[in-house]
Order: sequence, then C-alpha cells, then structure tokens
Amino acid sequence: MKGIFITGTGTNVGKTHVATLIARELQQQGVQVIPRKPVESGCLTEGNELIPQDAMALKNAAGYSGSLAQVCPFRFEPPISPVRAAHLAHQALTTANVAQACTANINEDKDFLLVEGAGGFYSPLCEDGLNADLAQTLGLPVLLIAEDKLGSINDVLLTTEAIKSRQLNLLAVILNQTGTSDNNPLMNNQEDLNHLLDIPVFHIPFQKQHTQKILSHRLIDLILMNS
Repeated sequence: MKGIFITGTGTNVGKTHVATLIARELQQQGVQVIPRKPVESGCLTEGNELIPQDAMALKNAAGYSGSLAQVCPFRFEPPISPVRAAHLAHQALTTANVAQACTANINEDKDFLLVEGAGGFYSPLCEDGLNADLAQTLGLPVLLIAEDKLGSINDVLLTTEAIKSRQLNLLAVILNQTGTSDNNPLMNNQEDLNHLLDIPVFHIPFQKQHTQKILSHRLIDLILMNS
C-alpha cells in the first residue's frame, strides 16, 4: 500500500499543518490522496454533529470527494486523550478497528493513504494500543513532526528511537516553527539533528509560504520515492 503515517513528538506540534501541505502538494501532482485522521478528540459541535477540525482540513487539502465520516470515523468532544474520551462516550476503540477504518475502500493500485495520528507516537489511542501500535499495524513509512523549540532535540531522539524499535521506516524529521516557538537566533536544531541522525531533517518556518512550498516539494519527492 502506498502511503505515509504522520506522527509527532507530542500534541500541538503541527502534524495537521504538515499533513495538509503534503496532501495539497500530492493532489496538485495528480496523486489520488486518501486522507485519514481516524480518531479526533476536541471536536466542535454543530447542531447534532461533531466536526473534527483537523480531519476537515485534511479532507479539503486533499480534494477528497469521500465523506468526512470516512476521513474521521471516531470523533469525541472533550479535548483529552482519545481513549479516555472514548470511555466517557461509552465506546471501545481497538487498534484493529481503527486500522480497518484507515484502509477501508482503498485501491492499492492508485490510492495514496495519508494517515495522521492523534498526539505523540506513544500517546494512548485505543483500549489495546498506542499510536505506535496503529502505525505498526498499518506498516506505512513514517514522518515525525516536532515543534522547533528548545528541548526538541531530546524529544526527537527519543521518538526516533521508539519508531525504529517498531521496525518502521522513518523517512524524515520535520521541525515545525509555530507562533510560540523559540526564535533564539543562536539555536539551530536542524543543524544539530543533522549531525545526530542518518535521515533528512527539514525545517518549516512560521508563515513563510514560499519557503514552505519549496520544502513541501522536497518532502513530496522523498515520500514518493519511498512509498
């Protein structure tokens, strides 16, 4: 199966931002992207429906004609871990049924499956597993997203070790600069991580669309060569 699994060093590191850049660029190159954010908590309520904002952004970026329910079948209102939110909603999530929701109706000959996890790689996701277990079940190449800030080197190294321990193909690390990131000009996490890792390390600057476009092109080339 062609595709990618996008995970993070933690919550709010910019997984959806990076995922939408990738989905949009793939779609513009004629790739049929099947976006999946299978579990999302912290959904907004509109009428009688829970609206998953991250899943909606992925659907729009991919130009996906399927339903939002296919992109995100498991939705919860409280902004807490999915497994705890599921408990409160009297639902039991399993790694198997979440993985099945990701791969349902996939044409392996022409579809590109883009899956975004919930929280960090070791964040609890289901009754019987973490995001790591979902990634391992799907077996897709992995992209690791981290916020570009002081302390992220430790987070990245710990998570890359965890990903490799699951025998997964880690394609790259993406350092995402957010509005709250440390902008100390003396800090260069990308350069430091390039000395410590044997995989590409990308840096996405905050609100610099031209640079983001160039980087997304490079990411797409890497992803398509390895998926």
